[in-house]
Amino acid sequence: MSTERAIASIRTAPASGEPPRMTIEQWAAMPEDDPGELVGGRLVEEEVADYAHETIVSFVNALVRGWVVPRGGFVAGSEAKFAVGEDQGRKPDLSVFLPGGNVPPRHGPIRVPPDIAIEVVSPVPVDVRRDRIEKVRDYAAFGVRWYWLIDPSAKTVEALELTGEKRYAVVLAATEGIVTLPGCAELTLNLDEMWADLDRLGPADEPRMTG
Repeated sequence: MSTERAIASIRTAPASGEPPRMTIEQWAAMPEDDPGELVGGRLVEEEVADYAHETIVSFVNALVRGWVVPRGGFVAGSEAKFAVGEDQGRKPDLSVFLPGGNVPPRHGPIRVPPDIAIEVVSPVPVDVRRDRIEKVRDYAAFGVRWYWLIDPSAKTVEALELTGEKRYAVVLAATEGIVTLPGCAELTLNLDEMWADLDRLGPADEPRMTG
C-alpha cells in the first residue's frame, strides 16, 4: 500500500474499527495536521496538550536550546518522529542530541536515538500511563540515554538514566530549588521559577483577564 493510500484509509476508517497497519515510513510521511504515534504498527491518538503543558514545554525548550545549540547540539519539538522499533513510532515533547554525538536526519523517520527525550506529563490517565509506563519501555529499548519526566500537576521533575541492562534508574527527583540536569554539564533548571511561570495561568476552564 502506498503512503497516500495508507493515509487516506486511516482518514476514512470507521471510528469503531481498528485502523489499518502502517509502516514506519508511511507514518513518518503523514502531514503534521494528522496527529498520532505508531504503536504495534497502528496509529494511536496522542495526548491533547493544554496551555499548562505547552508553557512547561516552552520553558524547558528555551533553557535547553540556549545551552545545547551553541555547543553544536540539536533540540526539536513534538513533531520529530522517532522509529523506536520496527513498528513503533514515538514523538517526544522535546528531543535533544548532545554535541559530539548522533546527528538527526533532515527528513524522514529518525532511527538514531536522541541523548535525551523529554515528556511533559498530562493529567489524563491514558497519557500518564503512556509517559510513565509505555514510553519508559520504548525509549529504553531504543537506547535513549536520559529520559526526563516533568509533571505540571504534581510539580515534579524526574530524570531517568539508561543502565547496561536497557533499564532506567532514577538519578534525579525534585520538586523545588535549582537542579543540575543529568546529561547537560553545568545546565541548571530553576524549578521554583518554572512553577511560578505555570502559576501565572488562570484556573482550569476559566480565562484570566487583565487590564
